[in-house]
Parts: sequence; C-alpha cells; structure tokens
Amino acid sequence: MNTAAIAKVISGTAIVCALMCSCMKGSGLPGIVPLPGSVVAEKGEFVLSGESDIYIASGAEGMEYAADELKSVLSGICGVAALESDNPGASVVLGLSDELGVSSYLLDISPDRIKITGGDPAGVFYAVQTLKQLVPAQAYNGKAGRVSIPAVVINDSPKMMYRGVMLDAARHFFTKDEVKTFLDIMALHKMNVFHWHLTDDQGWRIEIDSYPELVGTGSVRKRTIVGKDPGGEYDETTVYDETPHSGYYTKDDIREIVEYARRRFITVIPEVEFPGHAVAALASYPWLGCTGEQYEVRQTWDIDDRVFCIGKESTFRFFEDVLAEVTDLFPSEYIHIGGDECPSKMWEKCPHCNRRMEQEHLDSYRQLQAYGTFRLEKFLESRGRRIIGWDEILEAGISPSAVVMSWRGTEGGIKAAKSGNYVVMSPTGYSYFDYYQTRNTENEPIAWGGYLPLEKVYSFDPYEGLDADDKKFVLGVQANLWTEYIPDFRQAEYMLLPRLAAMSEVAWSSASGNYPDFRVRLADFLELYRSFGYTFSETALRE
Repeated sequence: MNTAAIAKVISGTAIVCALMCSCMKGSGLPGIVPLPGSVVAEKGEFVLSGESDIYIASGAEGMEYAADELKSVLSGICGVAALESDNPGASVVLGLSDELGVSSYLLDISPDRIKITGGDPAGVFYAVQTLKQLVPAQAYNGKAGRVSIPAVVINDSPKMMYRGVMLDAARHFFTKDEVKTFLDIMALHKMNVFHWHLTDDQGWRIEIDSYPELVGTGSVRKRTIVGKDPGGEYDETTVYDETPHSGYYTKDDIREIVEYARRRFITVIPEVEFPGHAVAALASYPWLGCTGEQYEVRQTWDIDDRVFCIGKESTFRFFEDVLAEVTDLFPSEYIHIGGDECPSKMWEKCPHCNRRMEQEHLDSYRQLQAYGTFRLEKFLESRGRRIIGWDEILEAGISPSAVVMSWRGTEGGIKAAKSGNYVVMSPTGYSYFDYYQTRNTENEPIAWGGYLPLEKVYSFDPYEGLDADDKKFVLGVQANLWTEYIPDFRQAEYMLLPRLAAMSEVAWSSASGNYPDFRVRLADFLELYRSFGYTFSETALRE
C-alpha cells in the first residue's frame, strides 16, 4: 500500500446510503456490516447450486485471489467450481471497471446470475465478503446443495484507505495458524492493514539471522506474573505462574503469513520497538543497553527503564542489520518503530548517551530519542521505506515523511495533521480492545482496565477537531489488541469481536452513524460469527 493510494480518498464514489438496515429488513435482506454505500433490493432470488460456475472476466493480477476466496466459500456450501475457460454466460461473473474507484465494487444479483464488478481486484474481493453475508448463515454448517440468495444491487466503496488492526504477539505468542485466522477475521470486516507487534520487553518474536540470540534467548520468558500487575510494587508476595512462555516466527513463517495476507488484500506492517520496550533484546545482547548488565526477559507488564543505548554506535549497527532483514521479509511501505513509553532514566546516567548529546548539541533526552529515530528513518529511506511510530515521536520533532499513530487521545494526530504529517487515529478511548467491554467485570476475563463498550467504538469520529484541509492527512483508523492479559487466541477473539464490527463501519462506511440500525444489522453478522466458529462477547451486546 503506497501513500498516494491511501491518501487519495475517493470523492464522489462513496454514494450516500439509499436504504438503511430497516429497509434491508423490510425487503428480507440480511443486515450487512460494514454498511454499504447503496443497497437496492430487487425482485426474486438467485439459486446457487453445484451446477453454478464462476467466470473471471479480467486477467488483472489479484483477480484470482478473489475467485479463490469465492470458490472456497461456495464450494463448502454447494460445490461451485471456478472456470478458467471463456464463459461470460457463467452463473457468477467477476470483472473490473474503470468507472469504479479504488477498492470499490458493484454487486448485482439477479435471478439469472451474480455479477461482481470491482474498481480493482481488491474491490472484487470486498464484494465477495459482502456476498458471504447474503448467503444464509446456516448454509455454512454443511453442504446444502442449493442456496437461495436475495436479488439486490449493492454499490459500495471505502471511506478510508487505511483500515488497521494491531495484534500484539510479543506479550503472548500466537501460532502461525492463529495469525492466519486473525487475518481471515480482518478480511471479513474489510480491514486491510495488519499491524504486527513483534518485539517488546516480554518477548522477541521475529527470527533475525545475524542475531540468533534474539530468539534463542529473547523469545523465552521463564515465567509470567499472575493476575493484575501492581506496576512496580513487586515483593515476596508477588505470584508468578512459574511456566515458561516462548515462541517466535521463523522467516518462512513470516513469508507464508505475508503472502496469506496479500491474497486477502491486507498489508502487513511489522513493529520493531525502538528505543524503549527493549528488555528482551537486551537480555539477548547486553551490550545494547547503557550498562552492559545481563538481564532476563521481563516477566511483568509495566514500563521498564532499561532501554536501548543511543550513545553507542553498536546500537545503530544492530538496528540497521535487523531492519535490513525486516525489510527483506515485509514489502510494506511502512515499518513501525514504536517510539512510545521510553523512560530516559538510563540515558541520564549513561556516559555514552551524554557524550552523544554534547556532540550533537542536543538540549534534552527527548531530543536524544529524536536523534535516534531520525537515524533509523534515514536508513529505512535508503531501502525505500518510511517510518510510522506512536505519537511520542512528535515530542522532539519529526521529519515531514514520518507517519504518526495517535494513541494518547487524538491530540497528537491533530497536531501532526496540522503540521502536514500523515496520521492514523488509534486513541485509547475508542481503539484499545484490551479494555473491558462491560462495567460488570466480575465474570469477565481479566483485562488491562478501562471501559470501551461497543457503542463508544461505533461513535468514534476520527476527523473530530480537524478542518477540511487537515482531514486529508488522516490515512485511517486502527483497532489495537494488546495481549498482556490475553493468554490464548480464543480470548483474543472474544476481546476483538464484536467491537471490530463497529470499528469496521467507522473505517469503511460513509453512510454510517445510526447505532440502533447497526445493532439490528449486527444480529445477522453474529450468526456468521457462529457459523465460522469465532468466539465473541455476548456480554458486550447487553451494555
């Protein structure tokens, strides 16, 4: 995904909703999430059967991904098989049109056939995701032989070109297959950027050939604190599970996941933390720290003072080596370098860091961090990449090409946008899905804290506080799933769903904003969750 494509908001192609969900219900149509731009119910229905066939009218690169997605869905229902031969009279026809915008589609279902037209292959893929919702949910529970789909014309396009979801695999590791399921869930919601948090104090999860101890030592946490972290108040009463937690992704794993995402029109942006959240790396290579002391991979969750030493040239040689291997694995335009929650305590006592400040005429330790960030940015630019970082990177100034991910509210994003930097809005109050979904937490799994109900996610306005000129710098939005208190994938799904449905509508739908209508449409979407075996919170629906 390039910046020009992301920043080009498709004006004129997002049609104001012709029928809201009440009209969908009145016509017998299931509710669709995220809400399409235009939905017009027609008379009759199309009957899909094992005799139906699929024709790809365009050979554009990526069309086969949409066809494969459609085939995998429908073959499990009634045995539909894709055709490679010239058969424009097929039951299901996939094609492209220059008259449609980026990621846009027209889904035209008549009693005679299904015709899907996209502005590009991604648009065709998103049409398939909508078609999934028009198939009766119970049909996914076994081959039905024949399935009736209501006749309808849907014209749709995304509001935002960056629709992100972050998964933290550093605090708790998730298998390759679980990550693939996460990507499937994203695709169903028409989300298109997977932010993969791969390194932190509690674990290093990405194989780096030039530094094997990053996974040899850094991927293994010998134990984990039990219950809520007291935030630095550790003593003999602190309880640990005394169970090692480990795991990392080989380079082959990563290539497989990146390709799996690409076939779902999802860009994978890796995050390698700098200069804080560094303890797993320092445990692997102590010379990366200010003191050279030997540490253990962190077993608790609060912020750690032990960070990368910016005064040593060896730190930058390390990061250039690491980022060289990272950029070989991930083709994304952006590489996330973290930049958040970095204490300066170690730098203040470090002769190397203080010498660096004198040499570079730096007045503060935040400027020291900015110096390090600029060096990483320059290296990544030499490899054709750009940095994205949490909003702390603003504090000492950033280059015009850096992208800011605004998490401490939207203020950082507003400041960045007004200064001409591109922004992803991801504030805690709307986007942190590790927060509780209900006020009745007694029967809920332990969570980080806070309260983020479904309705508040849905109410998120990422443009609030920005004028028309500044809005063009908002690339999109992102939901974040931090996993300190999410030890397994079933719980990850529970915390993600159904709040991701609300965020998907914020990101995709120009015609959204009616929460009661969303709740009605969501009832049909939840049936799809059940059919696909996804775990979701029903408690959240009662708030």
